[in-house]
Amino acid sequence: MEPAILIITLLCGMLVSRVGLPPLIGYLAAGFVLFTLGIEDTSLPILQQLADLGVTLLLFSIGLKLDLKSLFKAEVWAGSSLHLIGSILFFVPILKLLGFLGIEQLDGFSFNQLMLISFALSFSSTVFAVKVLEDSGDMQSLYGRVAVGILIMQDIFAVVFLTISKGNIPSVWAFGLLLLPLARPLIYKIFDRVGHGEMLVLFGLVMALVVGAWLFEAVGLKPDLGALIIGILLAGHAKSSELAKSIYYFKELFLVAFFLTIGLNGLPTLADIGLAAILVVLIPAKILMFVYLLTRFKLRSRTSLLASFNLGSYSEFGLIVAAVAAHKGWLPPEWLIIIAVALSISFLFAAPFNKSASKIYLRYQAKLKKLERHPLHPEDRQIPIGNPRFLILGMGRIGSGAYDELRSKYTGEILGIEHKQELVDFHRSQDRHVVQGDAGDTDFWLKLERAPHLELVLLAMPNHVGNLFAVQQLKKLNYEGKISAIVQYSEDAESLKDSGVNTVYNLYEAAGAGFADHVIKELLDSPPELNPELVSANTAESDVSDIEQPQTPL
Repeated sequence: MEPAILIITLLCGMLVSRVGLPPLIGYLAAGFVLFTLGIEDTSLPILQQLADLGVTLLLFSIGLKLDLKSLFKAEVWAGSSLHLIGSILFFVPILKLLGFLGIEQLDGFSFNQLMLISFALSFSSTVFAVKVLEDSGDMQSLYGRVAVGILIMQDIFAVVFLTISKGNIPSVWAFGLLLLPLARPLIYKIFDRVGHGEMLVLFGLVMALVVGAWLFEAVGLKPDLGALIIGILLAGHAKSSELAKSIYYFKELFLVAFFLTIGLNGLPTLADIGLAAILVVLIPAKILMFVYLLTRFKLRSRTSLLASFNLGSYSEFGLIVAAVAAHKGWLPPEWLIIIAVALSISFLFAAPFNKSASKIYLRYQAKLKKLERHPLHPEDRQIPIGNPRFLILGMGRIGSGAYDELRSKYTGEILGIEHKQELVDFHRSQDRHVVQGDAGDTDFWLKLERAPHLELVLLAMPNHVGNLFAVQQLKKLNYEGKISAIVQYSEDAESLKDSGVNTVYNLYEAAGAGFADHVIKELLDSPPELNPELVSANTAESDVSDIEQPQTPL
């Protein structure tokens, strides 16, 4: 691979990042720059192979994080289906009108061709939306989960189209794939034994590219569909999140190649850019359609708007649909360039709009609230927390230990917050007062009821960014009580203290102190004298023993 490709791609990515836009826009621009320098995708077949791997690993990683039950929620399956139909009904007459007005790229198009273009334009970018959600830490928020669910449904629509467009009837052996769930116990046993590090990465690549992509392609189905389904099959395993993190940078690197190949298809003419700009002007109609549909399913107007902005772009799957249609001769090849340019421009506008979504909501809040239907969606209602003195954010092992220690002295005055419903159910079975909520989600803080006697907040979440975000939200709510936090790295402790956290415990130092405490008690049967800076993270006595007077309420 020529050094110019790597250098230009890096420079374009850095320049775009400096102005606050996603680097992927820079990668698209790098593709166009490389094309002007005489580099074409046909001369670099390895680049197309890496791009295909990127899309495959993207769908595999989405599957790893997917709760299959979420696809059966009405706002996801019905919302995506109705939006697809509505988009086609919207775009077909608009495109026909543009053809009548003299747009040469649409002149003489048949109804079937207009349907194909409308189908391609109905999709939203999975790559862009997931990147925005990951960067903002909102993947587990309600609006993020709804947006990802809709994206997956759209991806399934696209994969079905691509499978049909192959013109080949799947092999009779394809029915054998229905037995894959029966192989889950065996796959899980292998998953348990691969350990960590490079073996875990290799296992993930084998599952995505061999068991998923290759096996499905061998029986006449789309390989991307196989990667998605195998990811879903592994999603229930305890190490699925670790696997997703392990292959994260492989996926990101290969997706760079995907965006480069778009630009390497050729430079657009002025007429192509003009038509692409017209298509981008139509995106607000897609967004408004999403807002209307999601509020019909009783989501709050704010949740609907944030999800809709996240879906407010054109899609790489639209490009893939256009590429297949062009290859089959169903559409002129120039339409691949037009949709690529529209995709690029849509990213340019979608990035700042997503950052400003909350401000836009506040400006039009009164009008948007009129779209809401009551009673609201069960997951989108006010979160009742009662009147606790102690709030624990994150009910993993550390949060659970802190809860039990506090409960031994302050029965009925502690509340835990956990975003995983299965953990919430477990804690409730252990008589712990825990409610579902994601403290890394802005919606959680907006829906949180006031707690007038709240004195101490314990941040026991494993994500440092999430802990910082929680501190910022507490300050916005004018909370002036005490805050304690758990960290894994010493540099994280400094940023938390600077943000206003009263006490910070290093997880490993605290664990070491707790271990020494246990050994001394067992061997010497006498209480140790330990440095209070290294008190065990599982006991919060040092945080609560000096609390005599109620602090300013939350």
